[in-house]
Amino acid sequence: MKGYGELLRFLKPYRWLFSLSLIAGVIGSALDGLSFVLLIPFLRKLFGNAAVFGTVGTAKSGTDKFLAWAFGSFLQHATAERAFVFVVALILTSVVLKNIAFYGSRLGGMAVQEYVVRDLRKALYAHLQGMRLDYFQRTRGGQLLTRMLADTEQVKPILGDQIGELMRSAATGVFYVAILIAISWRLTVLALVMAPFLIFVLRPLLGRLRGRMRHLLDDRGDMTSLMQETVSGVRLVKAYGAEPYERGRFTTAANGYARGVIRWQKLALVSQPITESFGALVTVILLYVGAKMAAGPGSALPPENFIAFLFVALRLMTPLKFLSNFPATAQTALAAGERVLETLHEPPLEAQSDGEETAPGFARDVEFKDVSFAYEGGEPVLEGISLTAKKGEILALVGPSGAGKSTLVDLLPRFYDPTSGVVLLDGKDVRAFRLATLRGQMGIVSQETVIFNDTVRANIAYGAMDKYSPQQIEAAAQAANAHDFISRLPKGYDTLLGERGTRLSGGERQRLAIARALLRDPPILILDEATSALDTESERLVQEAIDRLLEGRTVFVIAHRLSTITHATQILVLDRGRVIERGTHAALLAIDGAYARLHRLQSGESSTS
Repeated sequence: MKGYGELLRFLKPYRWLFSLSLIAGVIGSALDGLSFVLLIPFLRKLFGNAAVFGTVGTAKSGTDKFLAWAFGSFLQHATAERAFVFVVALILTSVVLKNIAFYGSRLGGMAVQEYVVRDLRKALYAHLQGMRLDYFQRTRGGQLLTRMLADTEQVKPILGDQIGELMRSAATGVFYVAILIAISWRLTVLALVMAPFLIFVLRPLLGRLRGRMRHLLDDRGDMTSLMQETVSGVRLVKAYGAEPYERGRFTTAANGYARGVIRWQKLALVSQPITESFGALVTVILLYVGAKMAAGPGSALPPENFIAFLFVALRLMTPLKFLSNFPATAQTALAAGERVLETLHEPPLEAQSDGEETAPGFARDVEFKDVSFAYEGGEPVLEGISLTAKKGEILALVGPSGAGKSTLVDLLPRFYDPTSGVVLLDGKDVRAFRLATLRGQMGIVSQETVIFNDTVRANIAYGAMDKYSPQQIEAAAQAANAHDFISRLPKGYDTLLGERGTRLSGGERQRLAIARALLRDPPILILDEATSALDTESERLVQEAIDRLLEGRTVFVIAHRLSTITHATQILVLDRGRVIERGTHAALLAIDGAYARLHRLQSGESSTS
């Protein structure tokens, strides 16, 4: 039961509701047992015995003594017929009250399990928010979705109603065994002596079930990832005619998962026939031995007691069956729980690296001092980078793909931290500031704009709808050259944009991202190839919006088209993680180095296109 104790901490806030659920279950089990004990006087009347209850002094068996103690004095002067009617009424009352208690117990258990799973999902989601970008780069999205939704659902049996049912079954079993002992301790011992054999047979199955379930859950996560990739890349799939290839990949994954489920079920289903066969064997033995004990006059076991014993013994099979099957069911839940805990155990590096000071604002400059960076276990991406961007300056980064441009600007909002060196904001290490206040000084517009399945208004005022008025949102959209196309949408600013904003063009999505940055009004701006994938008209509109966005800000621009950065205060040329040239547009052309060669290449392409 590794990890189960850690999962149980999610049950703590609901311990009183859970306890009440268990108490109701125990009461129901006691009433269930009482209804079977009351069969003895009922059967005694059917067999013609006038002493339906008897008295304390004349009672022989444990059940007779209990009945005489509980009801004998109350009906000691009642006729046999009246006592019989009373027994029937007691049986009906106990059955009704038992079902009410069980209903309340199960309802409470189900409520607890839903609350616990909800809290588990909230904890998992909040934990993922504290993970750094590199965690999401090395973890498939489908696996995270499976753990968030499917695995937490699988944990239910051991955190709510099923654990309550386990307690109810255990309590019912205890009551039934007590009744059986009271009726005939010899037959009860005979039945219980054989129980360890069942446990011995089932035990080897449990470890194998848990291991196979872990593999199954991993396979399901892979299948979810594959589905997610295909849906998000459907345009590429269709453009390359790759539907047969993707169907083949999914078929392979689905076939593997189906085979795994069948292999798991082969083991899981074995427990039921073993349990039922064992129960049938025990019943046959009890019938044989009990019939001998009840045969003949003056027998040690009266017929009505023997019949009641059989009723209770057969009834005992239901909780015993649940108890014997629960370990197999629990293996599924525990395997899923281990995967959830595995994610929760990942150190939330971003949350742990949060500083303690509030970033006061931006007054002077941003400085990188001898900064180097390498991803975990990888080669250096940046080496010995030093630069200074003063307030109001535009600093442009150019260079081939993989030169480290995006990684460099990612160090400023602390998506990553340098492996050596330091990034300073107004002379202070950015690691000293709380992340929320540090990032509040910055706006980011990238080539791949993220649009959420929400309204236009909510996308522009992302995360701060209550902070900005409709007039401020529309003013930001107008400044970003987005107001006109937004007005043409079916519901204007209240139009839902769909998943990933697919109803908008690339230029429209980019202008929404610029409106988002304009509304936030950050003193520091990061533009990551914001116009590289646009057509000429869209680029013109976006560039106009960017020009408005640049006014009065310190800007880091990653540029693909050199024509967009000729006005930059300084340009840094990166290659293999190092700065190989720096200066203004004119100065870099004058030295006729890497920047000049790149400029001639782009100019030549422009002239021949």
